[in-house]
Amino acid sequence: MASGTIFNISRYAIHDGPGIRTTVFFKGCPLSCWWCHNPESISRAPQLALRPTRCIRCGKCVEACPNDAILWRDDAPVTDFALCRLCLACTTVCCADAREVLGRTMAVDEVMAEVSKDVPFYDESGGGVTFSGGEPLMQPAFLMALLEACGQLDIHRAVDTSGYADGETLLQVAESTDLFLYDLKHMDTEVHRRYTGAGNELILENLKRLAEAGANVCVRLPIIPGVNDDLPNAENMGAFLHTLRRIDMVEVLPYHDVMLSKYRRFGWIYRLGQVPPLDPARMREIVEVLSRYGLRVTIGGNHYESAHQ
Repeated sequence: MASGTIFNISRYAIHDGPGIRTTVFFKGCPLSCWWCHNPESISRAPQLALRPTRCIRCGKCVEACPNDAILWRDDAPVTDFALCRLCLACTTVCCADAREVLGRTMAVDEVMAEVSKDVPFYDESGGGVTFSGGEPLMQPAFLMALLEACGQLDIHRAVDTSGYADGETLLQVAESTDLFLYDLKHMDTEVHRRYTGAGNELILENLKRLAEAGANVCVRLPIIPGVNDDLPNAENMGAFLHTLRRIDMVEVLPYHDVMLSKYRRFGWIYRLGQVPPLDPARMREIVEVLSRYGLRVTIGGNHYESAHQ
């Protein structure tokens, strides 16, 4: 049975597609966006994360580590990640939850056991399951197996993707997907490369492929002040999406900084730094620009159309 690496399963999600949903977060992403809201998703492998403020200095982690990767220094346990082999023995003895595993391997039936618990809510609300991340298309066999398992139970299936993936794989996934939530970040490939680590050519081409295949797609535009909130970028996006014809549903997502607590908690650097407040007037201007191209635009809404029968 197929298995994969995930880092969270969130039940009763209401912002990841229509209705009440369960969101399954895959670990691993080919991009590295400066504003990433799930930084724990970027690496494919499970990770050891530390919360120093929770440490009670009991020393049990030092005793438990078989690789001598945890040493006392300045009256506190310090981890030498060059020696750490991710055996995770330290996490099992940490009674203060100062040591956390990010990511675990799960089989399809294990994920489905969680997903199936909320079928009555899906049926009542028109909801279902959303596969997010990270980038779920980085684990295609696992994703396909989960999509097929949901299909057998008549559960609505959404895939939240950056579009940065093999085109043939994407089209195969489309055959078992009821709705794509497709991120567009910037129309200038060099700006895109600067802030995500890759150009946008493959992403735009894959969106064209989905349009030509008749897939049900909602394009999502995260608006980041100082990065992509300029009107020329909105004009270019609108003009591009207008050429796709079959894709006219757009959700504009205002920037928020709730993820900063993750960066602080794990001691990671937030590369975007201090972000100026998002101007509501600019947000309205962006919506107006996109709407002029015949696009149906919502701001952080939940107005999705389902192709699921």
